Amino acid sequence: MMADQTIEPAFQEAISDSKINGVIICASNTTGSFTYNYTAGARTLLSGESLPHKLDDILYLASGTKLIASIAALQAKDDGHLSLDSPESISKYAPELVNQPILSSDGETVNPSTNAIALRQLLSQTSGLAYDFIVPYLLSWREKNQPPLQPGHRRPVEKAFAHPLIFNPGTSWSYGPNLDWAGRILERATNTTLGDHVRERICKPLGIPTSDAQFFPVKGDEIRGRMVDLNPVDPEGLGLAVIGGMDVNKRSEGDFGGHGLFMTAEGYIKVLKSLLTNDEKLLKKETVEEMFSNQIGPEAEENAKAVFDGPTGVFYRAGADGMKVGHGLGGLLTLEGVDGWYGERTLTWGGGLTFAWFVDRTNDLCGLCAIQASMPVQMQTLTDLKNTFRHDIYRKYDAWKKGNPGKL
Repeated sequence: MMADQTIEPAFQEAISDSKINGVIICASNTTGSFTYNYTAGARTLLSGESLPHKLDDILYLASGTKLIASIAALQAKDDGHLSLDSPESISKYAPELVNQPILSSDGETVNPSTNAIALRQLLSQTSGLAYDFIVPYLLSWREKNQPPLQPGHRRPVEKAFAHPLIFNPGTSWSYGPNLDWAGRILERATNTTLGDHVRERICKPLGIPTSDAQFFPVKGDEIRGRMVDLNPVDPEGLGLAVIGGMDVNKRSEGDFGGHGLFMTAEGYIKVLKSLLTNDEKLLKKETVEEMFSNQIGPEAEENAKAVFDGPTGVFYRAGADGMKVGHGLGGLLTLEGVDGWYGERTLTWGGGLTFAWFVDRTNDLCGLCAIQASMPVQMQTLTDLKNTFRHDIYRKYDAWKKGNPGKL
């Protein structure tokens, strides 16, 4: 698992062995008195020239977008545009989700739902929406009932995810296009794009250059010149190495809150630090508290546990294997602490195969790890390296607190 290894030699060895191209890691405590920034390896330009990684490289976040979209939707709640619990926010701005039927596991039978979807369920992945590529019988239903997307065509959120639920809202947990829908609801409620909202309401308050946060396709010569995922292997800048070769950005029309954002590591850590500090630059204090509260209620707890502990659970537990977990508003939530590691109510998630983040308010630490994978992607290497980051950053923080920064 490489959890006992240290960051620098582990990542340098992986780069030397051509298992990855590089990495960018950032971590901080509330005051910024502890700051750890580490870059290694290089990115390759379209021209073939290689440049060392820098903190302001433009990264494809993949599902790391979900946290940003969650914050945006919660800002609309704080502004009074949306309600977390009233189904009216859904019926008014996403009528497509009203009375969605539930698809049985035979992939054929649909039954009416008895619960209405609310924004809270979208932000906690408990709405019943699921990605068809991880639910075979849902994929089968789509192949039989919807025409395939033709090459060169794109679909907006409401067409990309027009399919039944896989359970009654609020009764289980499933990974799906919940944040894509939350972002679309925000757009309809505020008459703006998700990208413009992110730049105005998240980047500006935190001092992040607004041009450094863009949804696909990234525009501007200077910004594109800093993209990690614009190279001879990925000439369209789709982020193929992040998501193992999938071209989902190429098929998406508009700003997708579940996967479409490109941003810098130094910008993303500012978002994490704002949540860690609860400085009210992004959200009301009570809203941040809600983000770090378990959203999986008694009706869904047993079913959700079966998912997290099941055969696909390794992909959802974000490194928190063996820990009791739930889900907050924006990420996986640990429900117990581990000595020397994640504290109780640590919020964490990642993006694709290469990106990982966490916010641990118990231990006053947040961090992110953005690995630049080589193609073809080596899944086990990426998993091991992310676990090295998750554990060793705590050892470094502990050494700093003990006044021994030489061990960093």
